[in-house]
This record gives sequence, structure tokens and C-alpha cells, in this order.
Amino acid sequence: MYYDWRVNMELNLKGKVVVITGGAAGIGRATSIEFLKEGAIVAVCGRRNEKIEKFYTEMSNLGYQVYGEALNIRDCKAVQRFAENIIHKFGKIDIWVNNAGVALDKPFWEFTKEEWDNIVETNLEAVWNCTRICARYMMEKESGVIINISSYASKIPIAGGPIYAATKAGVSSLTKSFASELAPYNIRVIGIVPGMINTEISKKNIAENKDKLISNISMKRLGEAEDLAKPIVFLSSDAAGYMSGFDVEITGGKYATQNTDWPWRIKNEREKEKNISNGNQL
Repeated sequence: MYYDWRVNMELNLKGKVVVITGGAAGIGRATSIEFLKEGAIVAVCGRRNEKIEKFYTEMSNLGYQVYGEALNIRDCKAVQRFAENIIHKFGKIDIWVNNAGVALDKPFWEFTKEEWDNIVETNLEAVWNCTRICARYMMEKESGVIINISSYASKIPIAGGPIYAATKAGVSSLTKSFASELAPYNIRVIGIVPGMINTEISKKNIAENKDKLISNISMKRLGEAEDLAKPIVFLSSDAAGYMSGFDVEITGGKYATQNTDWPWRIKNEREKEKNISNGNQL
């Protein structure tokens, strides 16, 4: 095989139509912006009309091509209309990012049926419905990428957040099933497992437990939404064309080992020894 070493990696995202649920805030917003910077057309939806309008105005004023609708992701008919509007306006859907989600922490015996329904329908059933909707369009042209935002809770459940953890484990399982069934149509499906990311949904947990949370992370810092956005854009691109059917952890090395503090202690000791040595030389 001949390689042209003069050619840079091509993401080939210019003109692609990208749909991001929950795309006007947090991880979704950061991801939307990264896609726009690559020349993609981005359509977002979310619950709050003011956030959708603000995002649309800001991005349009920067010269980007965007579209947005306020809707409840639990409403399958509303999502179907949203997808139809995108097809009518842009003629296709190339990439769909299932990002919208909710979380609620308290003892499991205190959850109400309404809270169960809200979390399950938003985090899991909506992924099922959105994927069924967008897959139909992608199957017709035999091309597409679907990205599902899961959670580290899918790997290690959270005490106080059992429903959230269960839904995210379900998302990770669906990712593999979807990838297998859609592979004959040249549609890739990839899951993203974020670590502790500094966003609105995790604000309360970070405020109460920041030091403890960081203690489990090899890189000793919280992630930012942008830390996820750029890998998501890459995984959606032609450059990742042979990647499908698995979760990608973007966690800063969370629980990479049981003793993530140890390497930092060794580093500090080496720096102390170096400083002492330099001082002796002086």
C-alpha cells in the first residue's frame, strides 16, 4: 500500500449535518461548537427555549449554519417532527449525538415513580427512540455515525444514583447492539464514557466532593466539556471509519490504578531530590 506522507489527516466534516440532543449547553454545546468549527451544519434540541435561542443567535452571528428547536426528548413524536424538519431543511442527517440526559441523587427507596420514569425515559428510552428515528434516514443512504453519551456510572454504579447508573449501563449495551445491526448499512455507533466533567449536571457533586473525586483521577484534574468535544468530533469523522461498537473512556485515567496518588508522590520526591542536588552544586 502506498502512503502519501504529504497529506494531513482529513476529517471531511464540511457540509455534514450533525444533530445533537441537549446541544445548547454543557458537553452538547462544546461539541456543537467543535463541529461548527469543522464546517459542519449543526441542529440542536433541548428543553429550554431560551438556551436554544441564545445558542442559535450566538452561532448565527458568528456566521455558522445552525438550527434549533425546543422540545422534550421524552416526546417521541416531537423528536420525529424535529428530524423531519432537519431533512426538509438540509436534505440529510449524517451524524446524530444522543447527549441529552438527567440525573438525580438520593436513597433508592425515596425515588418516586414519576422520577423513575423521567430518568429512564430521558436517558435510555430517548436514546432508543432517537436512534430508531435517525437510523431510518441513514439506512437509506447507507452512511452515518451515531454517538451515544454514556457515563462512568455504567461501569461502576453510584450510591445515591442507581437509576441514572442503570440507564447509562443500558446505553452502553445498546451501543453495541446498534453497531452490530447497523453495520451492514455502513453506519457506525460509538459510546462515550466521560469521567468527572465540570458541567451543570455535576456541579453539586463537584462542590461537595471535589478533592475526593480528583483523588481517583490519574491526571489529578476535572475534565472540561471541551475535553470530550474534540474526541467526539474525531470519532464522528472519516478518520475514525473503522471504529464502531464500543465505548471510549475519556476520564483522565479515572481508576486506571487503585493508587493514583502514588505516581504523583514519586514525582514530588524526585523533584525534591533534584532541588537538593542543585542546591548542593551551588
